[in-house]
Amino acid sequence: MPKQPKKSVTKADFMLHGGDYNPDQWLDRPDILSDDIKFMKLSHTNTFSVGIFAWSALEPEEGVYTFEWLDEIIDNIYSIGGRVILATPSGARPAWMSQKYPEVLRVNARREKHLHGARHNHCFTSEVYREKTQTINRLLAERYGEHPALIMWHISNEYGGECHCGKCQNAFREWLKVKYNNDLKALNDAWWGPFWSHTIFDWSQIDSPSPIGENAVHGHNLDWKRFVTDQTIDFYKNEIVPIREITPDIPITTNFMADTFDLIPFQGLDYSEFAEHLDVISWDAYPAWHNDWETTADLAMKVGFIDDLYRSMKQQPFLLMESTPSHVNWHEVNKAKRPGMQLLSSMQMIAHGSDSVMYFQWRKSRGSSEKFHGAVVDHDNSPNNRVFQEVAEVGKTLEKLSDVVGTNRKADVAIFYDWESNWALNDAQGYGLKTKRYPQTLQDHYRTFWENDIPVDVVTKEHDFSNYKLLVVPMLYLVSEDTIARLRKYVAAGGRLVMTYISGVVNEHDLTYLGGWHKDLREMFGINPVETDTFFPNDRNAITYAGKTYEVKDYATVIELGNAQAQAVYHDDFYANTPAVTSNSYGEGKTYYIGARLEDDFHRNFYQQLIAELGLAPVVKVTHGKGVSVQTRQSEDTNYVFVMNFTEEEQVVGLESPVTDLVTKESLSGEITLKRYEVRILEAK
Repeated sequence: MPKQPKKSVTKADFMLHGGDYNPDQWLDRPDILSDDIKFMKLSHTNTFSVGIFAWSALEPEEGVYTFEWLDEIIDNIYSIGGRVILATPSGARPAWMSQKYPEVLRVNARREKHLHGARHNHCFTSEVYREKTQTINRLLAERYGEHPALIMWHISNEYGGECHCGKCQNAFREWLKVKYNNDLKALNDAWWGPFWSHTIFDWSQIDSPSPIGENAVHGHNLDWKRFVTDQTIDFYKNEIVPIREITPDIPITTNFMADTFDLIPFQGLDYSEFAEHLDVISWDAYPAWHNDWETTADLAMKVGFIDDLYRSMKQQPFLLMESTPSHVNWHEVNKAKRPGMQLLSSMQMIAHGSDSVMYFQWRKSRGSSEKFHGAVVDHDNSPNNRVFQEVAEVGKTLEKLSDVVGTNRKADVAIFYDWESNWALNDAQGYGLKTKRYPQTLQDHYRTFWENDIPVDVVTKEHDFSNYKLLVVPMLYLVSEDTIARLRKYVAAGGRLVMTYISGVVNEHDLTYLGGWHKDLREMFGINPVETDTFFPNDRNAITYAGKTYEVKDYATVIELGNAQAQAVYHDDFYANTPAVTSNSYGEGKTYYIGARLEDDFHRNFYQQLIAELGLAPVVKVTHGKGVSVQTRQSEDTNYVFVMNFTEEEQVVGLESPVTDLVTKESLSGEITLKRYEVRILEAK
């Protein structure tokens, strides 16, 4: 496997360690601010995101600016060798702005005007809000753009949500005019207008989807979600105008998110569209470690999937912008991390491509909604508690990983993820309303590669597929003719393509393909999926594959066989003894269709065969049991191997060749024992 060149994504050549710092909450406590500087050194932290929600402290009255406190904070951080990621404050506007310019506040889908409060309660279309954000961002860039502490811009915070005010309605109509070339017939064709007499005769008749109005036209719903993404990006692009102008060499990020319960990508925005406008992808990770519905290893696998998605977006290291050193405050149960998990979970991020471990938050708030959210500095204001000491241990470890900064991971396997397809599938009034689970299904297919330490890229429709040996495309409900053509080209040139049930059903307008499955898909796969059987929770079927029996649940596709070969057949029901899994040679490549939702052991068996056939292997071979993950980052001459025990028991692992422990500098070979939640970071030449 070829080595990977280093590419530093920030203005720093070391691992970033620190987090969100909110000194504006403590301006009347100089003793606290003084303690912060002392504790930063003791905790081995080096980088701090400042100013994220500081607008009211920076501009307490319209046009009255008080930057002096921020000057002192940044200078003090720099005085101890620290660095700053400076945020723009648009995530929460000051009360004077909402009072004087109520148009900046959002209107919800029920057409109710929001009051001032919370955060992310602003209209992305508002000219006033765009002007105000540009003004303060310009002042920040002019004042701090050349400060030696500044290594990155953090634009706003966790963009999300939508507005349905009159300005946004007009913007949506203009967006649609551009999309459909000012042609109402094209829009009505795409939205299937005659259904329920919903034909549009004038652009002014279009409003955004609403629970008290139009909400069942699927093409309309899909276009609204696309518009929300585009309008959010447009607001972001407006924010960064003065920053790009004044500080063109300072990289820019904004923090992406994931659903914290299921640990799937955030669904409010199409991040594949947003990614191209960022210099660096960063995300906020809050997995519910030690929960009682899954193993630690299962949760770690999901974290790895999200990491690989955000790393793959720009094929470079990403940043962990927020995490918690202990617990959060919004899970149903807010459980503290057990000893060892802080280092292990932090190193997993580095292993999958992060160049940082950052926390929300540096110091716990004394009041309001986040006063019990985990932090480096607790209410005891002491460096002697367990959490602080574990943070310091992470910092000491990161200080020994500077050579890893900028390194990447090469993958021969890709899994295809698509936000638009998930939006459309969730909107579909069919199948099982609670069992669609598109992102979770992708994670099920990812699992075998993670367990076998095979690097994976999680790619989106914007990516080039040609360099992958294997492309896995589960449940791609929405697929355009362009994507079908690209998949066909990929297979014809020698690629291996796996597709599953509920794929290729609708086009980019959420209109079904007529005449059955798309002719190019039928030709590629040598089959025609003619019917999808949706199961009740207690329904079951089974298949026989490679001499073993596997359980079917939720979905089973009835397949009409063409040129393909049946690799498995169903046991029961009216489609007993018909194909359930097929394979087909096409051009220089090969396709596989998995017609049913099957248990994890089937995926292990199926993908293990492909791994063997394609010669896929870990970068560095380490033998281990279930629950241990081995992930590798590569420079041009060195492999950095992270061996991680995501179990509650000791695990023995075997090293195939001698290595050096990057932290302890020990020479290691043969078998080593990992304690529960232990991680070893190895250097292999």
